[in-house]
Amino acid sequence: MAPRRSSKTPKTRSAEDGLPSREEILAFVAEHPGEAGKREIARAFGIKGGARIALKRILKDLTDDGLIEKRGKRLARPGDLPSVTVVKVVSRDEAGEPVAIPVAWDADEHGEPPTVLVIPLRGKQPGPAPGINDRVLVRIAEAPADLGVAYLGRTIKVLEQKRSSVLGVLRLNPDGTGRIVPVDRKQKELTVEKGNIGTAEDGDLVEVEPQRAGRYGLPSATIRESIGSMDSEKAISMIALHAHGIPHVFPAAVLTEAEEAKPAPLQGREDWRELPLVTIDPPDAKDHDDAVFAEPDTASDNEGGVIVTVAIADVSWYVRPGSALDREALLRGNSVYFPDRVIPMLPERISNDLCSLREAEDRAAIAVRMIYGADGRKRSHSFHRVMMRSAARLAYQEAQAAIDGNASERTAPLLEPILKPLWQAYEVLKRGRAAREPLDLDLPERKIKLKEDGTVDRIVVPERLDAHKLIEEFMIQANVAAAETLEKKRTPLLYRIHDTPSPEKLEALRDFLSSIDIKLSRDGNLRPAAFNGILARVKDTEQAGLVNEVVLRTQAQAEYAPGNIGHFGLNLRRYAHFTSPIRRYADLIVHRGLVRALDLGAGALPDGIEERLESIGSEISAAERRAMAAERDTIDRLVAHWLVDHVGAQFTGRISGVTRSGLFVRLDESGADGFVPASTLGDEYFHYDEERHAMVGEKTGETHQLGDTVDVRLAEAAPLAGALRFELLSEGRYLKRKVAPRRTGKPPFRKGGARKGGNKGRPPRSRR
Repeated sequence: MAPRRSSKTPKTRSAEDGLPSREEILAFVAEHPGEAGKREIARAFGIKGGARIALKRILKDLTDDGLIEKRGKRLARPGDLPSVTVVKVVSRDEAGEPVAIPVAWDADEHGEPPTVLVIPLRGKQPGPAPGINDRVLVRIAEAPADLGVAYLGRTIKVLEQKRSSVLGVLRLNPDGTGRIVPVDRKQKELTVEKGNIGTAEDGDLVEVEPQRAGRYGLPSATIRESIGSMDSEKAISMIALHAHGIPHVFPAAVLTEAEEAKPAPLQGREDWRELPLVTIDPPDAKDHDDAVFAEPDTASDNEGGVIVTVAIADVSWYVRPGSALDREALLRGNSVYFPDRVIPMLPERISNDLCSLREAEDRAAIAVRMIYGADGRKRSHSFHRVMMRSAARLAYQEAQAAIDGNASERTAPLLEPILKPLWQAYEVLKRGRAAREPLDLDLPERKIKLKEDGTVDRIVVPERLDAHKLIEEFMIQANVAAAETLEKKRTPLLYRIHDTPSPEKLEALRDFLSSIDIKLSRDGNLRPAAFNGILARVKDTEQAGLVNEVVLRTQAQAEYAPGNIGHFGLNLRRYAHFTSPIRRYADLIVHRGLVRALDLGAGALPDGIEERLESIGSEISAAERRAMAAERDTIDRLVAHWLVDHVGAQFTGRISGVTRSGLFVRLDESGADGFVPASTLGDEYFHYDEERHAMVGEKTGETHQLGDTVDVRLAEAAPLAGALRFELLSEGRYLKRKVAPRRTGKPPFRKGGARKGGNKGRPPRSRR
């Protein structure tokens, strides 16, 4: 480690007093890393005239002795870092803060690199917080002795992570050598010698380590791992993991900590094992982190009221602040879900075992008991740290079938004591929801069904049942209760915030709605109800899906932050995520806050967390966006693989997006998205009409508008990129022409030079 700088301040002196000593000069250089040059030293010590020659001689002697070194016009002690430098994050300290080492460090000359604690610049993190292996541009400052690091590094910018490996597809040459086509199209192709191919086969997705490039030809590489055929879902999800830098291998210390965890004891908890809580999840769910129960309120002053109980796995008991599990969970931010694979935030020993609320097994939980009046408004709530035992593990379809009169042998005994009271409570809560008027978008999610070999079997739109809505509303109410409790107790927390739509997006929405004869109020206090009125007008019409999509695009993206601005979409003043601590780090923060606020025992939120919550919120918000992008890219690639054998086939779809570059089309049957380049639309010029979200022919007025039903031919499927290119077969509509004037430098598109596009640029679906 570099020697620590002295805190001694040099005395300013005149030339008549003599020159500063070598020790004083060294102290000054140490206190001004990257800033001390001959001129600065002369100014600090008052050296003028001919004395500067003598100073120059002293500095040369110090340099020759190896006590200082020149860095341009500046001087520094060997091993001292420049005032601004690039560091690589290699670990986290006990508080979870990133610890880094300098990238440009000569270990042979200076020994072990100094450690740098990376902290925000002026109290605010500029962009996403740095994670392990990220490179960060920092401003160096001296660290207090009690921190155990040599320097503080105030973040200027988080730079792009430097990857040590490349993911690509192996193409074998006739002579036995190989060629790597990288997944990232920005990277150059690589060559692989025959002896470095191993067991990989032609067409396999492989991870390679690039070697030093020669003066001529393509750089070479060595295959580290053969992931397998590109036709498998595993290979496609690996592309997304690699492309988005998502951690997917747990370090040994994390796995060891998880395996050594013991079941939580009953001591210090309320015994709720006789309460018949049940879990209701998708049929293929592997972890169950929430359970529910409801009953009528028998209090004389709450006729028609209900009591709703939501119990959530007590992850805070097992994942303590500063532990290896905690640091890895923060690094991942959340679990990532692919069609047939989950990259969990926590190891399976925690997520699928100790914290999974399994049927008929004792499990630790944090529960909230909420009392509602007959009008659906919450009267009170209380939190409890409990030991519970799930009475049943149910699937959504199974529970719904029982309520609809098709109870199975398994659900029949649960119908009267458990299921009917849950649905009766939901009817009460729906009244409160209706009065609140949250944003009510209808955007069915398509789900990919895979075959046993990992390839696409079919794409379906699962029916949205009351069972889904029941669990969703119960979870929303539990999240609100958590935020209210922590706010009342003045305990730090991460809110789930959702800002109002920006004026620019609202204006664009008004322009679009006016093209279909719908008006949006210009009232400055716009609420979700205004959007709901529009959605109600187009319900069950051909325009319904389109308008729902455009309203979604108008919304801001939800995120995590310690400062509360409310949740616009849910129309709630305060909201925090509490119900999924197995898969979201934000919920774990809230659980720890409740333990601290209510004095519930071990695993509480640590002191001093307030200073880090802003950067944690930024980091996990970025991780959430990263996961959404990876999930979407994987679906795009799977669909492109599925359709690659259907090039030339005709499909019916709807125009889902219009840009100057062309049209985005979503197919009706599969929901697959593809692109029609503007240059292929016809034999005339087509102008982009931003107001009407349309491409309009200059001569004829032929119009292709957002929402139009169209017939297309699949011209190209690019599985590696996850892109589809269509040819438009349908003739457009002929409206009253409203052609935008030609702009200098932006000529309209003409036929020829088709641009190959995909479905990139589609807005991510917001997550509440």
